[in-house]
Formats: sequence, structure tokens, C-alpha cells
Amino acid sequence: MHDLGYDAAHLLGAVVLLMSFALLYQRRLFALLHVFTAQALALSAAAAWQGYIQHAPHLYVTALLTLGLKAIVMPVALHRIVVKLNIHRAIEPALSVGLTMLAGVSLVTLSILLVMPVTESASALTREDLALSLSVVLLGLLMMITRRNAVSQVVGFMSIENGLILAAVGVAGMPLVVEMSIAFSVMVAFIVFGIFLFHIRERFDTLDMQKIESFRGESH
Repeated sequence: MHDLGYDAAHLLGAVVLLMSFALLYQRRLFALLHVFTAQALALSAAAAWQGYIQHAPHLYVTALLTLGLKAIVMPVALHRIVVKLNIHRAIEPALSVGLTMLAGVSLVTLSILLVMPVTESASALTREDLALSLSVVLLGLLMMITRRNAVSQVVGFMSIENGLILAAVGVAGMPLVVEMSIAFSVMVAFIVFGIFLFHIRERFDTLDMQKIESFRGESH
């Protein structure tokens, strides 16, 4: 049973990481939202499984919050924003797919090299979970850097938070208040992002960050 718990937890964490690469690959907004939903579902399953193998009932609460907020509420809200603001559905990346994926693989390698030496005293599951979590966080940062569309940058930010949750649920004994504070913080940030998206669209008539950065105050 111990081996099954380890293998399943490792598999679910790897799926969350795989979805981060899928997010980097997407070039359509709706496809991006669908992949983010899949990542949130995998994260919810990972939290529930960790609750089972750690005998930590509070992780079931984390799993339910992740399922409700990250897999349902936020994707639906972003979908409605895209439709209401009539945002251009294609995502223009700053880097090509090949270079982005190469950078992503390099960041995963960096995560492993950083985490493994400093967690030698921890269990194998904790070490690998933290390496996977840091990889998800760094890939989320990469997505925010390499995407010009503001909505895709919001998704990148929420993917970073997914990595933080994956780290929190993978460490035995992590209190529920930490996970609740993370969920509350990202919910507040999501609301703020939504407000800014509406104001940016109203002011500049675009959510392409490259066009916004080149704006010099000319009257239209």
C-alpha cells in the first residue's frame, strides 16, 4: 500500500507538471482555459490523495476548494471575460514553441538541482513533490513572461499558485490555515485581475501587452 500511495502521488504531481507544459504549448485562449481546468482537476485529485495517504482530513477541504475555485469558478469567469470583452482568441507568444519548451525543460532541470540537495533528510515523496512544485511555479513564471495577452498572463499567475498548493499538500503536517490563506490570496488577486482587464480593455481597446507598452498617449 505504501508503494501504491507513493506511485499515485508521484503520478498526480507529474500530471500537474505535464499540464504546465501543455499551457505553454497552447496558442488559443479557450484551449488554454481547458488545459488550466485539467491542471486544477489533477491538483484537486493530488490533494485528495495526499489527504488519504497522510490521514489528514483537512486536505479534503483543500481538494474541494481547488475543485470549486480553480476547476470551475475561475475558468468559467475567464471564459465569460474573453467573450464579453471580445478578446482576440489567438495568443501571440514572445518566443517560439520550440524555444519555450526548451526553456521549460531547463527550468525543470534547475528545480531538481535546487531542491534535491537541500532536502536530503526529507522523505523521497516530499523531495520529489517539492521538485515538481517548484517546476510548476517556474513554468508559470515562464508563461507570464512569454505571453503578450493579459488573460494568458492571469492563467500563468494562477498556475504558479497551483504549484504552491502542490507543495503545501505534499508536506506532511502543513496546517489548513496555510492552504486557506493561499486560496484566499489567489481569489483576491483573481478579482483584482478581472477588474484590471476590464479597465485595460476600456482604456486601450486591447489586451495585447506589447501594444499597451508601445502606447504613448496619442488620442484616438
